[in-house]
Amino acid sequence: MSSRDHSNEDGVTRRHFLNTSAGLATATTVGLKAGRVLAQSAPGEVTDLGVVDLVAAIRGKELSCREVMEAYLSRIDRVNPIYNAIITRQDPDALMAAADQADRSLAAGDELGALHGVPQAPKDLTATSDMPTTQGSPILKDNLPAADSVLVERTRRAGAIFVGKTNTPEFGLGSHTYNTLFGVTRNAWDPALSAGGSSGGAAVALAQRMLPVADGSDMMGSLRNPAGWNNVVGFRATQGTVPYAPSGELFMQQLGYEGPMGRTVADTAYLLSVQAGYDARAPLSRDLDPLQFRGDLSADMSGKRIGYLGDLGGYLPMEPGVLDVCEAALTYFESAGCTVEAATIDFDMATLWQTWLTLRGFLVAGNAGALYANEDTRAQLKPEAVWEVENGLKLSGADIYRASANRSAFYLAMNAMFEDYDYLVLPTAQIFPFDAEMDWPKQIAGTEMDSYHRWMEVVIPGTLSGMPVLAVPAGFGPQGDSQPMGLQIIGPRLADLSVLQIGHAYEQASGYAANRPG
Repeated sequence: MSSRDHSNEDGVTRRHFLNTSAGLATATTVGLKAGRVLAQSAPGEVTDLGVVDLVAAIRGKELSCREVMEAYLSRIDRVNPIYNAIITRQDPDALMAAADQADRSLAAGDELGALHGVPQAPKDLTATSDMPTTQGSPILKDNLPAADSVLVERTRRAGAIFVGKTNTPEFGLGSHTYNTLFGVTRNAWDPALSAGGSSGGAAVALAQRMLPVADGSDMMGSLRNPAGWNNVVGFRATQGTVPYAPSGELFMQQLGYEGPMGRTVADTAYLLSVQAGYDARAPLSRDLDPLQFRGDLSADMSGKRIGYLGDLGGYLPMEPGVLDVCEAALTYFESAGCTVEAATIDFDMATLWQTWLTLRGFLVAGNAGALYANEDTRAQLKPEAVWEVENGLKLSGADIYRASANRSAFYLAMNAMFEDYDYLVLPTAQIFPFDAEMDWPKQIAGTEMDSYHRWMEVVIPGTLSGMPVLAVPAGFGPQGDSQPMGLQIIGPRLADLSVLQIGHAYEQASGYAANRPG
């Protein structure tokens, strides 16, 4: 059997298996068996509250901002030494003083922001003017930006109190959160395993109740893979929904941008309502009403059509058990009234991978080229960053144009899929969380990985389409709660609210948001 042929032993393909009621019934049994090892719990502590409920409790004066801050700082003190999700921690006395000021504003009847008194920790890739933004690199260990990013600026304006930042791999390269400055961030469900990345610190802080909601960023699944691996939610909105600025280059960089993460879809949407909307400093940002994301996400999903992409027609190698978990989770779309069937994108996926390598190399070389050119700073770059820059420096203008044309053709192919389907679904990763001490997986199911990020190829369709992609929990693998997995839900361009609504319906049917690590 070929390493890319994922037929089962009696020759029935996964596509045919999925399209039979027996196949779905078997997949459901696998998923429920894995799910039974989990403990579901109702909120019992302040830190168990998601942001929607926490904001309501603060505004209703059921909780003071001081009580909230005390609870979160205590929780961080207890569990962060194990998981290493929050870095650059701020002075606790200053944080308590900020919480007291937030209480005084509340008592005075001042106008309150959407995150009034809510503890937050921006990802260490986004610019913060009062905390170092190291991007996980020793080169930038003392880097203090002149201004906040638009995302941070909006979060401050909404009344959040920053307790620190969340960890990321160097320059966000790679879906495994470790660096030489702060060390390894460990999976919320099993600290021996990887948290994913590059928003690994954010995902673990959420899952381990160190933050009620968190921001992240995503070029190659960085909001999606860590969400799936930590049983939380991440949303890569339509390109431009969340302004990406300031930046030295405002027009060509259209692969990576920032967005929200939460323990539930509603919490994630709530944070998006703070982050989203046009900003003139980001000329490709969208002019929209962000408050659309703050309302009730309940919607009738009866008759919605789900196209399941699985392993992209056998193209992607998958660790055994990943597809079983994801196919089991599809039944929850059916519980919400949707129909589900196997689907295939009419595009050559090997061409898409080469397109990705070209565009990513081009952008990384642009961003880190000056560090590479300097011998002293080049010596401090991790090998994967050097590899990316060197690939980018080899490119010609014709190479970049061809890749952009291929991306355009792929967008049209994806757009055509929505003539037959309302949403497309596929796994958030091709493997379950791996050993945290490993740099990156070298093979999947016997197939060698030829780069440090080839094992994350499953996220490329969402990135290169520029369409909204929501990551939701899909359950756990055959070894139980040490193997979290997620699903990506992709919708048409600009259909962000609709994607959040189908994600909410799925979440209500599955109940996975109630699962929490020990």
